[in-house]
Amino acid sequence: GFDAVEVPTNSPDWQQSVAIAAREFGVDARIGAGTVLTLPHVDALVDAGGSLAVTPNTNPAVIRHAVERGLLVAAGCATASEAFAALDAGAQLLKLFPASIHGPAMVRALRSVLPPVPLFAVGGVTADTLPGYLSAGCAGAGIGGELYKPGQSVDATRTHARAFRQAWLDHAA
Repeated sequence: GFDAVEVPTNSPDWQQSVAIAAREFGVDARIGAGTVLTLPHVDALVDAGGSLAVTPNTNPAVIRHAVERGLLVAAGCATASEAFAALDAGAQLLKLFPASIHGPAMVRALRSVLPPVPLFAVGGVTADTLPGYLSAGCAGAGIGGELYKPGQSVDATRTHARAFRQAWLDHAA
């Protein structure tokens, strides 16, 4: 039920992980990298076969370069000014980051001024808080540490993934 996967650029051998994921799952999900901060990150992501660049900020040069290289860009923002700067640079998606600090009220506030661009809640979103973000106007959420922590068992990851998927399905019902 997950339609996108990002591999953080600050993880070991991230380019290899993107390449493997793109090869194995690129037909079923958009594969990319997160914490994309530099032009070399963008180029390495494209070389690895990724199609999604997720930034934690609104660096116009990185966003423009990623779009020019054919990537879908989800740019991190925390304010309306940052959101509009990211859109002006070419970002096609926005991520409210860190969402847990801002909450669904910020989503509603951003929605009142943003064009109809997909907005995702990222950073501290749990299966319990996901419905609030969706109800406030998010198209979805990016989940990381709440889904997987290094060294965690496959069973624990599967349990967390199912909880998020169920929260999504329950909200959509």
